[in-house]
Amino acid sequence: MTEPATKRTGPLSFVRRGGRISEAQERAWRELAPTYVFDVPRDVAETSVHPDARFEPEREFGRTAPFVVEIGTGQGHAIIHAATEHRDTDFLAIEVYHGGLARTMLEAEKAGLTNLRLIEANAPEVLLTLLPEASTDEVRIFFPDPWHKKRHHKRRMISPGFGAVVGRVIRDGGLLRLATDWEDYALQMREVLDAEPEFERAFDGDWAARFDGRPMTAFERKGLDKGRDIRDLVYRRTLR
Repeated sequence: MTEPATKRTGPLSFVRRGGRISEAQERAWRELAPTYVFDVPRDVAETSVHPDARFEPEREFGRTAPFVVEIGTGQGHAIIHAATEHRDTDFLAIEVYHGGLARTMLEAEKAGLTNLRLIEANAPEVLLTLLPEASTDEVRIFFPDPWHKKRHHKRRMISPGFGAVVGRVIRDGGLLRLATDWEDYALQMREVLDAEPEFERAFDGDWAARFDGRPMTAFERKGLDKGRDIRDLVYRRTLR
């Protein structure tokens, strides 16, 4: 009899960082997680997704509504803003950092949000199996880890083949929005997605206009202060 697998064999685009969390963040996990966090059945690792697990938006939110997914939500600034401004739309935050998820829950509670859920999991696995096919109106990836050292570029999320992964969950005509403050990553994103048959450009010129639905955060401002230009991209899911 073979031993069960103990390591992932699929894509992993992050390194999980530990760190202490505050009493308020501990309270968020204790009291708010049952409301906001989807309890993901695990496979072989702490942030893995069991291949039989499913997140069904209509069932989770109890209604039929536009559905937007944000990958790598950090402290939750963008998705809290979006969910507050668009309460007729349902939102899913995908993140792996305990502190950031806790902060997002605290802000969601403060805003009285009922249209937001959080998932603590490796994003490619969520896209590959957890979410139903063509279930999402829009996927947003703002400032993903650039893995700026050349030897780490293989860990970048937006790399050849990503179109099929993220395109699986986006409905025909739905959007993929991206932003980064690293020029070489922006160029790679554009090169990759221009070549992926699942997507076509939804912008004119070299870059898309800044997405006005993304609030200016301290993270984005820090990049600007360091002289890095913010580059946006938006692609439309082609017809299947």
